[in-house]
Amino acid sequence: MSIAADKVVSIEYTLTDDDGEVLDTSVGDEPLVYLHGAENIVEGLERALEGRKPGDELEVVVEPEDGYGDYLVELVSTVERDAFVGVEDLEVGMEFEAEAPDGESQIVVVRAVDGDEVTIDANHPLAGQRLHFKVKVLDIRDASEDELAHGHPHGDDDHEH
Repeated sequence: MSIAADKVVSIEYTLTDDDGEVLDTSVGDEPLVYLHGAENIVEGLERALEGRKPGDELEVVVEPEDGYGDYLVELVSTVERDAFVGVEDLEVGMEFEAEAPDGESQIVVVRAVDGDEVTIDANHPLAGQRLHFKVKVLDIRDASEDELAHGHPHGDDDHEH
């Protein structure tokens, strides 16, 4: 069986940046299990995995436009300190869930605190970065009807929505 839409795929991977620094890895831990074709992983990696079989190993470089997108300066803004109700010690690097303009929730990161002004950044932490994946395909199976309906694989313990 090869990787195609509506297949549940298990991979082992290591993600590094242009300098070779490890950003994330599943090696030594549980594999990443995703539903192919359901936008569960970045587009560039998903495209590179198409047609692969268990045991295949590959190295993939994903440009920002096929990963987490370009870094957008318009997603950086300054808000008043009082927008952080109940947070006494506001520090650079803290992450908060906020409402995006489209009503969805998004994660924002505090980039600077200057008196009553707080600079926040809604870009994905990997936006604008070239991603280097080293991947080994471990397993492929057909997705269940529930998995297809929910758009992601279910584990052994399954779950309710």
